[in-house]
Amino acid sequence: MKLFYGFALAFNMLTILPFFKVHTFFKGINGYSAMFYPLVGFIIGAVLWGVHSLLQTQLPPTHLAVLIFALWILLTGALHLDGLSDTIDGLFVSKQRAFEVMKDAHVGGMGMIFTFAFLALKLSSLIYFEAYYLLPVLLMISRLNASLAIYFFPYASKGVGALLKEELSLKMVLFAFIYSCVLVYFFSFGTSFFLSLLVGLLCAAFFVKRLGGLSGDIYGFIIEISELVLLNAVIIRTYA
Repeated sequence: MKLFYGFALAFNMLTILPFFKVHTFFKGINGYSAMFYPLVGFIIGAVLWGVHSLLQTQLPPTHLAVLIFALWILLTGALHLDGLSDTIDGLFVSKQRAFEVMKDAHVGGMGMIFTFAFLALKLSSLIYFEAYYLLPVLLMISRLNASLAIYFFPYASKGVGALLKEELSLKMVLFAFIYSCVLVYFFSFGTSFFLSLLVGLLCAAFFVKRLGGLSGDIYGFIIEISELVLLNAVIIRTYA
C-alpha cells in the first residue's frame, strides 16, 4: 500500500495530471515517493512523445516543437522552473540570506533574466531535437538525479525535502537506479546517462560547498539543468 501511495504522491507532486488525490506527506510514504520520481519523469516524457507522434504529420516541425515545449511546462506545473529561478536568485545574495531569498514568493530580477535565457536555450534545443522517442528516458534520468541528490547530499533548508531525505533509504535509491538503468539500456542511452549523472553530481557538490546543503528549489534546478544538458547531448550526437 505504501508503494501505491508513494507513487501517487510523486505523481501529484511532479505533474498536474489529476489521476490521484494523494497530496499529503504521510509518514512512511515520502521515501517511496522519491523512489518513483524517475518513473514519473518517464511517464511525462512518454506523454510528450505520444503527442509529438500524433501531431508530427499535422503541424510544421518548429510549431510542433514549441507546442511540445509549452506542454512540457504545463504538465509539470512549471515546478522545476520555479526552483531554477529561485535558486538563481539565491546565488546573487550572501550565503546567510540565500535560503530566505529562495523561499520568497516573488522572483527577483536575476532569477527572471537567467530563467528567460534558460527557457530560450531549452526551446531552441527542442526545436533542433529530432529523437523525440528519447524524451521518456531523458525526463527519467533528470529526475533520477534529484533522487540521488536527496539521498547522497545534505539537506540544509526546512520543509518537504527534510521528510524525503529522512525516509529515503539506500534500498529505495538502488531500486530507482536499477529500473532507470534497465530503461537506459533499452533506449541505448548509456553515454548520455553517465553525462547526466556527472552534471547532477557537480551541481549538488557546488551547492553543498556554496550553501552547506540542498533544498527543494535546488532539486528543481538540478532537474532543469540535467534536461538541458541531455537535450544538447542528443543534438550533438545527431549532428556529429
